[in-house]
Amino acid sequence: MSDITVFKAKTIVTMDPNRPAATHVAVRDGLILAVGGRDCADAWGPVTHDETLSDTTLMPGFVEGHAHMMAGAIWDYAYMGYHDRTDPDGKLWEGMDSLDAVVSRLQNIEASLPEGQPLIGWGFDPIFLPGERLGAVHLDRVSTTRPIAIIFSNFHLMCVNSPALEMAGYWDGTNVEGVLKSDNGKPTGELQEMAAMFPIMRRLGIDFRALSQRDSAIRSYAQVARRAGVTTVTDLFSQLEDEDLALMLSITGEDDFPLRIVPALAAAGDPEALADRALALRAQSTGKLRLGAVKLMTDGSIQGWTARVKSPGYVGGQPNGLWNMAPEQIFKTCAALHAAGVQMHIHVNGDEASEVVIDALEAAMAQVPPRALRHVLQHGQLMDDAQFRRCAELGIAVNLFANHLWYFGDQHVALTVGVDRANRMDAVRSALDAGLITAIHSDAPVTPMGPLFTAWCAVNRKTMTGRTLGEAQKITVAEALHAITLGAAQTLHMDSEIGSIEVGKRADFAVLGADPTTTLPEALKDIEVLGTVVDGRVHLL
Repeated sequence: MSDITVFKAKTIVTMDPNRPAATHVAVRDGLILAVGGRDCADAWGPVTHDETLSDTTLMPGFVEGHAHMMAGAIWDYAYMGYHDRTDPDGKLWEGMDSLDAVVSRLQNIEASLPEGQPLIGWGFDPIFLPGERLGAVHLDRVSTTRPIAIIFSNFHLMCVNSPALEMAGYWDGTNVEGVLKSDNGKPTGELQEMAAMFPIMRRLGIDFRALSQRDSAIRSYAQVARRAGVTTVTDLFSQLEDEDLALMLSITGEDDFPLRIVPALAAAGDPEALADRALALRAQSTGKLRLGAVKLMTDGSIQGWTARVKSPGYVGGQPNGLWNMAPEQIFKTCAALHAAGVQMHIHVNGDEASEVVIDALEAAMAQVPPRALRHVLQHGQLMDDAQFRRCAELGIAVNLFANHLWYFGDQHVALTVGVDRANRMDAVRSALDAGLITAIHSDAPVTPMGPLFTAWCAVNRKTMTGRTLGEAQKITVAEALHAITLGAAQTLHMDSEIGSIEVGKRADFAVLGADPTTTLPEALKDIEVLGTVVDGRVHLL
């Protein structure tokens, strides 16, 4: 007979309405055997009592339904952001509030680099900095010989210096969408979306796949997740080459690896071939590596003015955003994947992009009857009530980017979409009222992974200046906790295994310093994460 371990906690928030709270949980063979008091598993035979967690609060392991595995390894590059950030090792990197500060940090880094090595930074966001936008003219102050590329925090834009522009062959006569030019017709150094960025990335060796698919990167991702109380995490937009799959199977197959990973295959190329590849991957799923979904990238970033938005457009008069996947290709891909029975996670930031995708999914379902695929609209930041109602009718789920309310809310009011649309951004209340399966997320490394902070954003809807952005869209603490546990698990088709502390489910827990259900809503983000439990194995920080 297998060993039974009974973990004691100060309190256990189960997310199970049949037993919402407990003090003990019994684990056997990595699964939950019983929940209740000290004697909850006595009927099953001899038990071992473990009081390692007796002074903590246990919750179901948090589920991060939209993140990227480069969240760990992106720290190989220089951090150039406005906000303070903490790296996977717990080191604090202070943000910068001026272009001069950015240039100064780059100059210090450049002086220490070997000759011939490009300088690559990440996390930059000009929307917070006063005055002119970062351009080649600024980066040339760092070096006129070494190529430099600074990736924006949204990963949809970058800025490069003159040597990098020359390497890519970008000049006055270049006619590539996304290569911004000044009034005199010369490239400014700002590049928007992949068509413009990829030539630079290829020449400078900026490889998001390489940042994700190596041993150290996968283990670093697990460290990022553990610090956030996350036991199941996605990698949305993964290339999943055969060698990548072999490495991930090997690492996640280790008994003490503290994370379940759910990659979504990046949508590219022929839709039928894409469907075949997704189905082949699905057959290789394991307990800690769940495969078979596909990620579509439609539009861009609202704060980068590359998201596709409806009338009245952007408040500054900027042109509408860019399509990463043309609408006709969205329709073809949705039709093929839905017909093949492949779940889709679809990036939609602007409300025009949301409308096109809902139309495409409705058309696909008209050809092949709706099935329980639970396609998910990811971000959905400008979706309105009518779009949520259509999603409910079609059985589409949503995963909303609640962190944007704090990180970018003030800028959205003033600079991107104006107060009326900003008040309904990431409208979790409307999604829940429409009856949708709803999750909320961080999109790490765009914003830091931290489900309790994400929950705080959805509950309080505060901006960086303390403004409440959309009082009517606030949700309760209970609803927010559901969104980072069972709601997110439902978007991944894993709610039968994770998302609540119930008999028969996997023994995955977040170990916390306080009970979120009895903490003031304003203090949710301040609850300390002490570690995780995965398959009944304790991984404290």
